[in-house]
Amino acid sequence: QVQLVESGGGLVQAGGSLRLSCAASGSGFRIGTMGWYRQNPGNERELVAVISSIGLTNYADSVKGRFIISRNSAKNTVYLQMNSLKPEDTAVYYCTGRLPGQVDNYWGQGTQVTVSS
Repeated sequence: QVQLVESGGGLVQAGGSLRLSCAASGSGFRIGTMGWYRQNPGNERELVAVISSIGLTNYADSVKGRFIISRNSAKNTVYLQMNSLKPEDTAVYYCTGRLPGQVDNYWGQGTQVTVSS
């Protein structure tokens, strides 16, 4: 089955940058839509950014102009470049992906991003 492995989280000061990555294990498949969610305790999980199989992107209003989602479809990998980070960006970030024609997402384990003021 497909497994998503995330990396790149950490601690950064406000105004700094981080780059998250997420790669799907296995072979013999091509993941379609991929994206990133984030969640803090007491809050609902929020869609941060999504990218389609042909590169169309959508972003949450709170991150537009600061974050960039990209992918290497041949490697079933998605990235999230996070710039001008703010303390309110602090959250656990989750990678998602789905196979073409499927409804449900696969989920990564989550990676902690902490932005200090």
